[in-house]
Amino acid sequence: MRRFLLPLFALFLGPAAVLAQGPVGMPTADDAKGWQGVGKLILGDRGFCTGALIGPKLVLTAAHCLYDKETGARTPDAAITFQAGWRNGRAEAYRGVRRSVPHPEYAYEGEDEMGRVAFDLAVLELDQPILLPQLAPFTTDGRPASGTPVSVVSYAQDRAEVPSIEQDCAVIASQASALILTCNIDFGSSGAPVFALRDGVPRLVSVISAKAEYEGSKVAVAVPVEAPLAVVMDEIGRDDTAHRATGGVSLIRGGDAGAGGGAKFVTP
Repeated sequence: MRRFLLPLFALFLGPAAVLAQGPVGMPTADDAKGWQGVGKLILGDRGFCTGALIGPKLVLTAAHCLYDKETGARTPDAAITFQAGWRNGRAEAYRGVRRSVPHPEYAYEGEDEMGRVAFDLAVLELDQPILLPQLAPFTTDGRPASGTPVSVVSYAQDRAEVPSIEQDCAVIASQASALILTCNIDFGSSGAPVFALRDGVPRLVSVISAKAEYEGSKVAVAVPVEAPLAVVMDEIGRDDTAHRATGGVSLIRGGDAGAGGGAKFVTP
């Protein structure tokens, strides 16, 4: 999870702004029912992020989770584990990662910039599909407008053993590159799914990128998923085509040394 101070132009607190009351833990199966598709992403031995199923083999998260804070190197896919529905020491399903695909325009450079938030999205392809009925993938949807109530399901450093949900958030600014939310998030919440209720069904509309402060209040910065996810899925499709064209020979990409620490990112 990254942290930075928002410039004045990044946020307008209008009269419709809602003050978040904070996340509530979901320690029992009944509490977590319907949210088991959210899980912990273990990034080697350096930390964790949050991810969510958007397909039987696909997990959506933040791109910066894939990079080591100290070296800027990509975390090896073999070092990443998705623990779906992690709660009280066990998960509904454990999966390794076959490949991770960040947005092609995302470039991790250590320092936080609002301009990069628009590309802070990645999709992980699991080594095996998750087909359990209680772990149904979430449907994604378009960006929510300012004033829209949203919910965030996440794990964080002080609540890493159970998922938490915050249902009293609101979108208080909707920019081309990012959403500003009243949600109270913390380290480990990077990549957490943001849901908006559409026709009575929660739809995944955004992903947590960073936490921030504005005039002493905690806010969250999130990536609207619709446009960047389409780009990432196109990248995945292109990789699949190239893989078939080379007779199934996989290309090894550079920069896959070191362990990931996306969950521990802190910058002034």
